[in-house]
Amino acid sequence: MAHETEHPESWRSPAGILPPLIAAVLFGLFLQAVPEISGGGTLRFALPWVPSLGTELAFLIDGLSLTFALLISGIGVLVMLFAARYMAGHPQHGRFSLYLTSFMMAMLGLVLADDLISLFVFWELTTLTSYLLIGFTHTSAEARRAALQALLVTGTGGLAMLAGFLVIGSVTGTTELSAIRAQGDILRASPLYLPILVLILAGAFTKSAQVPFHFWLPNAMAAPTPVSAYLHSATMVKGGVYLLARFWPSLSGTDAWFWSLMIAGGVTTVFASIISMRQTDLKQTLAYTTLMALGALVLFLAAPNPYAVTAAVTFLVIHSFYKAALFLVIGCVDHACGTRDARRLGGLWRAMPLTALAAALAAASMAGLPPFLGFIGKELLYKGALDTGVPETFTAFIFAASALMFAVAGIVALKPFWGSAANMPDLNRPLREAPWQMLAGPLVLGALGLFFGLQPALLQHVVVDPTVAAVSGMADYAKELHLWAGVNTALYLSGATYLVGLVLYLVHVPLRSALDGLGKRLMSFDRLWDGVLAGLRSLAGGVTAILQSGDLNRYLLTVFAVIAAGLGLTALRSGFDLGPISFGDVEIKYIAIFLLALLGTALAVATRSRIAAIAGLGAVGIGVALVFLLFGAPDLAITQLLVEMLVVVLFAVAALRLPLLDQKSVRFRPLHAALATFVGGLVTAILLAATSRPLDLRLTEFFEKASYPEAHGRNVVNVILVDFRAFDTFGEISVVTVAALAAVALLRQRRGGDRT
Repeated sequence: MAHETEHPESWRSPAGILPPLIAAVLFGLFLQAVPEISGGGTLRFALPWVPSLGTELAFLIDGLSLTFALLISGIGVLVMLFAARYMAGHPQHGRFSLYLTSFMMAMLGLVLADDLISLFVFWELTTLTSYLLIGFTHTSAEARRAALQALLVTGTGGLAMLAGFLVIGSVTGTTELSAIRAQGDILRASPLYLPILVLILAGAFTKSAQVPFHFWLPNAMAAPTPVSAYLHSATMVKGGVYLLARFWPSLSGTDAWFWSLMIAGGVTTVFASIISMRQTDLKQTLAYTTLMALGALVLFLAAPNPYAVTAAVTFLVIHSFYKAALFLVIGCVDHACGTRDARRLGGLWRAMPLTALAAALAAASMAGLPPFLGFIGKELLYKGALDTGVPETFTAFIFAASALMFAVAGIVALKPFWGSAANMPDLNRPLREAPWQMLAGPLVLGALGLFFGLQPALLQHVVVDPTVAAVSGMADYAKELHLWAGVNTALYLSGATYLVGLVLYLVHVPLRSALDGLGKRLMSFDRLWDGVLAGLRSLAGGVTAILQSGDLNRYLLTVFAVIAAGLGLTALRSGFDLGPISFGDVEIKYIAIFLLALLGTALAVATRSRIAAIAGLGAVGIGVALVFLLFGAPDLAITQLLVEMLVVVLFAVAALRLPLLDQKSVRFRPLHAALATFVGGLVTAILLAATSRPLDLRLTEFFEKASYPEAHGRNVVNVILVDFRAFDTFGEISVVTVAALAAVALLRQRRGGDRT
């Protein structure tokens, strides 16, 4: 519910003014690119990002990216203006505005990126910002659950997509999207085509909520209404559609592509249309119609024919207009009436005539009535369906969805305003129109549907032709948009759609009850998701109970067993060969060091005193330091000695706080002894094998040559630690620091829990 009644002027704060202003500036900048792109050109900007990996922060403006950018920024202006008043007075208005603006910028980065790595970064930023927006009302358990669900589903798909990007990079030798498209059939001809397709589809289907990954999107309605309007019309959920369109020239045209997209898109289209009829919450109703639209877009990207691609591009624009408008209309109704329940709303046109007008304009496009743009889009959908290899299947999907959408348009936009007002809630205040900031969006977007329906040639020139050319890679691939294309099969199908849709609307109340049981069964995906999470928690708990037992002996046994298995299997697979080993003349000093380390080890193993054991280990450490010293590494020797002394001192102090050692627990452990002997012998054998043949000095030569020119240091070891291994060294320092702090905390703790 909005908060503007508390502080009606707070929308003029920076949190209210800056987001629509930023979106308007971006929209104006993108409009300036229209002449260049409409003329068949492209614009590209690139900045160095990770030059060592050949990765640029590159942005490409072509027909496809410009269409998405105009929708994102243009609808963003209206949604953010709506949000400025809708959220006015909310104590977290500033946080909301920051999240919403960041979401817009992330989506713009996604559609403009011309590099796979930067596209993935922006892809994940949309996931993160949508998580923050869906869970904005963090005190609500429903909002937290929906946000986490969206994050996990789309984030998992994003990781699969990243794997696909890496495989694409290995096949093509580049991560630049425009360069990949220029290579033609290289991906289709690759033996890795099928894994690439599966990974890309995983990212696209989870982002665009295709069945069976659809359940997160309706749950995302827990977000405030401006988020729902933006999310469903122009931004995140169309990210998957954008990805499929961007890879259409490189991956389409195969049976795997065709059947995967046709089945997923067709099932999603019909499934969502049916489920939308059983909803009583108007936002939920619109949410399922978004699933229907996304399914239709995916469905038509499956078919490699001009009508199908033109229909997909046109429907993309139509859906953005009417869906944003209807969500904002529902926001106005909720703002005025305090409810979104379709069963309680009615007769609102008298008090809210402008809202009713906006709803009627948007619903006419949604229903596909002439002379609105939705009528042109529906005709194209039918023509595209009839032009495919399986026209009956495509046409059946679109007919069922279109008829159901006609009925839903009446439920959302007709009944609340023109239906019976008998069940209206008692508000104890007069109904009135929403403020102009909230009405501007639905009125403008509804009017655009009518304007472009009457002027389809303008939309064709500015949007459809360049977008279809960018998707298909062919300049003259798009079909023409006509408000009247003559008497044909598509027109007959439109008439049948209206008739069936009208019948469905008239019987939607009893039909809703009939669909309720079916809907609950079909909604089992959501319960299945809860079951999967519960199973993962149980599995994690079981594994933790086994691995985190609190027994240090078991921890050490597990660690060294893994080391032994890894080293042993690697040695066997690499054809382990010791070769000829010659010890030659061993000097007495080496024998003395060996005996010192051996005696220290024996003391640590045999003693039943903690102090004696740590002293024995200290003797082993001193022996290692002497080895460093004798072989020309005095800095390592000093470090080793300091560490050994520090360990002995710390352990000696800690031992005073420990309980007396239970002598019964000190016993011979055959398994531990065998594992220790095996690991020691294996490491010794590996060292002997490594030193019995000439060493590979390429890395050594690189550091010798690069240390001074690249890192400006003459001490090669120091340069390696602080430059070439900087993050590794930083991690080691962090670990030592945390360990030291933990040791101090333990040493300061007294028995009984008191602290000094």
